[in-house]
Amino acid sequence: MAKNLVIVESPAKAKTIEGYLGKDFLVMSSYGHVRDLAKKGVAIDIENNFQPNYEVSTDKKSVVSDLKKNVKAAETVWLATDEDREGEAISWHLYETLKLDKKDTKRITFNEITKTAVQKAIQEPREINQELVNAQQARRVLDRLVGFELSPVLWKKVKPSLSAGRVQSVAVRLIVEREREIMNFTPENYFRVVGDFTQGKDKISGTLAHNIGTDKEVEAFLKNCDNANFKVTDVTKRPGTKNPSAPFTTSTLQQEASLKLGFSVSRTMRVAQTLYEAGLITYMRTDSVNLSETAMEGAKNTIIKDYGKEYSNPKKFKSKSAGAQEAHEAIRPTDFGVSSVNKGNDENRLYDLIWKRSIASQMSPAKLERTTIKIGAEEIEDLFVTKGEIIKFDGFLKVYLESQMDDEDEDDKALEGLLPDLKEGETLTATSIIARERFTKAAPRYVEASLVKKLEELGIGRPSTYAPTISTVQKRGYVEKKEREGTEREYMIYTLNDEGVKKEVATEITGRDRNKLSPSDIGMVVTDFLVEHFGEILNYNFTAQVEQEFDEIANGLKEWTEMIQRFYDPFHKTVEDTLENSERASGERYLGEHPKTGEKVIVRIGRYGPMAQIGDTEGEKKAQFASLRPNQSIETITFEEVMDLFKLPRELGKFEDKIVKANIGRFGPYVQHDGKFVSIKEDDPMDIELDRAIELIKNKRVEDAKKLLKTFPEDDTMQLLIGRWGPYLKIGKNNFKLPKEIKDDEEKVKQLTYEECIEISENQPAKKGRGKTTKKKTTAKKSTAKKKTTTKKKATKKASAKKSTKTTKKK
Repeated sequence: MAKNLVIVESPAKAKTIEGYLGKDFLVMSSYGHVRDLAKKGVAIDIENNFQPNYEVSTDKKSVVSDLKKNVKAAETVWLATDEDREGEAISWHLYETLKLDKKDTKRITFNEITKTAVQKAIQEPREINQELVNAQQARRVLDRLVGFELSPVLWKKVKPSLSAGRVQSVAVRLIVEREREIMNFTPENYFRVVGDFTQGKDKISGTLAHNIGTDKEVEAFLKNCDNANFKVTDVTKRPGTKNPSAPFTTSTLQQEASLKLGFSVSRTMRVAQTLYEAGLITYMRTDSVNLSETAMEGAKNTIIKDYGKEYSNPKKFKSKSAGAQEAHEAIRPTDFGVSSVNKGNDENRLYDLIWKRSIASQMSPAKLERTTIKIGAEEIEDLFVTKGEIIKFDGFLKVYLESQMDDEDEDDKALEGLLPDLKEGETLTATSIIARERFTKAAPRYVEASLVKKLEELGIGRPSTYAPTISTVQKRGYVEKKEREGTEREYMIYTLNDEGVKKEVATEITGRDRNKLSPSDIGMVVTDFLVEHFGEILNYNFTAQVEQEFDEIANGLKEWTEMIQRFYDPFHKTVEDTLENSERASGERYLGEHPKTGEKVIVRIGRYGPMAQIGDTEGEKKAQFASLRPNQSIETITFEEVMDLFKLPRELGKFEDKIVKANIGRFGPYVQHDGKFVSIKEDDPMDIELDRAIELIKNKRVEDAKKLLKTFPEDDTMQLLIGRWGPYLKIGKNNFKLPKEIKDDEEKVKQLTYEECIEISENQPAKKGRGKTTKKKTTAKKSTAKKKTTTKKKATKKASAKKSTKTTKKK
């Protein structure tokens, strides 16, 4: 057996490291955290100084068992988990769970998985940093307390099955507030004027320095331009430089991968993790822009070799974030000599981005010549301005240019490019002057990249939290990515040319959105409720302050349990007050009265989501309800749109002598026929016709027939079906696995008898890692037993009835 046992968190990391250590080292993986707060209850002893109750995760018991066996056989255990707080906590949990001996346990970290870094770490072991562990414990305990106490408030006061989180709820608030800004924004029109001029063979375009407000002012301006004598009033040439950006931190990598590669935040982190574990890049959770001396030397050598000495400009960057740890490094390649890798497509593209950004940061600034030309005439007060930029030396631009989060219209941007060599005083001929009507725009909805940037600016969360936060708010249904087709809008164009002033109306699409984050109705209602009753927790400054306190705990400046106590006491009191004194929140919005009955018409959050209601639930007359359609919101839906919803269900006609209806239900729009429901995906329930509905019904029958293997006369709710993972048994609403030896042979499945299926349902295999097996098995048995009892009772009843009839006849 090996004398040394090295424990890391991931199998991929273990595989890479094992190659760097000799035969005396065995490298094993813990597969992440082996223990966490117990799932049942709050798992925190609030009365006993917030003592956490940790337990080994069910799915990690075999992992812990294997680790324990190898710990006994090893002389030294090396805990080699990641260098951040989460990694430190994983090591501490391993130390506690495996009952390691302090003198035989060493903690090591490395920023990159290379032979040099790993062997250097072995030479420089340390003890577990309890302060880092405490910072992680503080975050975990605080988040559990918030979630555990806030969620029941939401269940009671808003809707069952909701949940809240300290960082997630603040992220949703940002998205909700941006949506309200957009809803309340009223566009104002103005005119942007662009002139095209010539001087001999030279052509130049310029934009009027100031926008024009009204149609009358545009017409007056163009009239003045008609006979104006234009000339160059000023030519300015200035040298300039463009500097490279710092190497990537976690958040800047997430932003740039989103803009350049179209990656979601979680996808970026998943791909970066793969590159890190393969030893290709440094650790991908960092807020430092620092590069080590070794890295800078490696970059310098590569730049001189590939581009020339004049392109090399070694530079140290300083982090703007106060909490950044300069001892850590930015995200960079482990070997600058490797400019590309041959992994998966995503890995290749992300590595290319990291390599280029890192190399560019150590390259010379680009040298530019910026030219500004102004064009005017005595007849007009304003000036046309055009700007050009000539690159004299490309420097870092030879490799990389940072993306910009820019939502401006194309014609709002400065005109750039190579300009003709014009002199001050030269006369110009105006070939056309065009005034286009434009409209002011609301701030854009967040994309994942811009949300990460905003969270970072506000000091909310840390590198490791951005990806899970954005994923969680979408999974919980508080935030969604909507595709908005936009609406058509008219705008005016005034053109002055040789034929005079021409006026025309053009159209454009406004409000088109792709991949933008929007709050759902429930997200807005929950946010409003939390802001009203738990304003401090959703306060941006408070959330950032909590992050600073975690940093202070990590640096040994604050006791973690004292920090939790100061937070918990007022928070718990607010929870109790809210439960006792607050009203239910449904986001109810009154839209008017029914034109015929005078009943109130409202929209609100119901048990299954956003809904419309006519009438009162407490009145004698029964209220009517209708679900809102996927693209509708309780905040923006109109009275007319609500009344349209009550035209559903629509009777489309008959098919096979049975009525076909179109409607909207809990899971979206559908058509209904003969007790069966067919989901509508591309059609509108308000417009769908009978022929199309019949086509969908027939298609569904074909799909269902392909899935059905066998039915049973003894029980019409029992079926053998083919699903995504192969054949399975269905009884009523319950699904049951088939034994492997039967499942793999479709003919054997078809030969199963009713009795054999009952036996299979009563003897389901134990599920790994979930404590629900016994319950499901018992439920299956109870269900079957209940069915047998009911059948027996029916049989007894029938027998009694027959006996009674016979006796009557005899008499």
